[in-house]
Amino acid sequence: MGTGSWFRRFSAPPEGGTTLLCFPHAGGAATAYFPYSRLLGPGAGVYGVQYPGRHDRFSEPLVESLTELAGLAADAVRAELPGLGGLGGPSGRLVLFGHSMGALVAYEVARRLEAADSGPRPARLIVSGSRAPDLARSRPPVHGLPDDELLAHLRRLDGTAEEVLANAELVRMVLPVVRADYKAVELYRGPAPGEGGALSCPISVFTGTEDPQVDAAGAARWAEFTSAPRDVEPFPGRHFFIDTSRDAVAAALTARLT
Repeated sequence: MGTGSWFRRFSAPPEGGTTLLCFPHAGGAATAYFPYSRLLGPGAGVYGVQYPGRHDRFSEPLVESLTELAGLAADAVRAELPGLGGLGGPSGRLVLFGHSMGALVAYEVARRLEAADSGPRPARLIVSGSRAPDLARSRPPVHGLPDDELLAHLRRLDGTAEEVLANAELVRMVLPVVRADYKAVELYRGPAPGEGGALSCPISVFTGTEDPQVDAAGAARWAEFTSAPRDVEPFPGRHFFIDTSRDAVAAALTARLT
């Protein structure tokens, strides 16, 4: 899968198995989900979504609109994923999983897949480390902060390795991606409950017990965005609990993929 492809396959689903399609956080890349391909059961395949403008898609322009990004990703799911063997055959299931910004992108992709006349439809949406869509803009914006303040913000989240943040050359590469992604989130206006944004697939919500970005009420509000069953599961940790509590998160994912 060369430059231009939206998906990185870390493990393929067996016939009739489940594809877990993973959407990265702001500033992140598909490889953030590689460790999960070794932790999930054999009945699931793991694919990471590679947004434009990073890693092997570095030469492509960044997308600063979350809805535009989701529209492009949904088109790619329909066009690319079946051909890459990413749906486990005609009886395979597709589950979308996103953390932080990735949760909002996954939600918008799910809306588009459900609205389409044909093509794959999500069997479940799993959102992690994110407030509900209508609350996404309620935090103070950070995408326009000076470099030093934006770096301080990233350090507080504990999601970027210090060796990256301390390397001036890497910072010059990373900050434009982070700014574009934060701008996409901060300009996004998700639907409020009752405005037509409810999904028909179940939603599972993962949240960190010490996450400074997402309070319990903001996470629980996701329940209003589906007409199907929903559940909320807390994990110990801060915003990047999907890294610090990886084994527990993988167990929770496996339970929802079977």
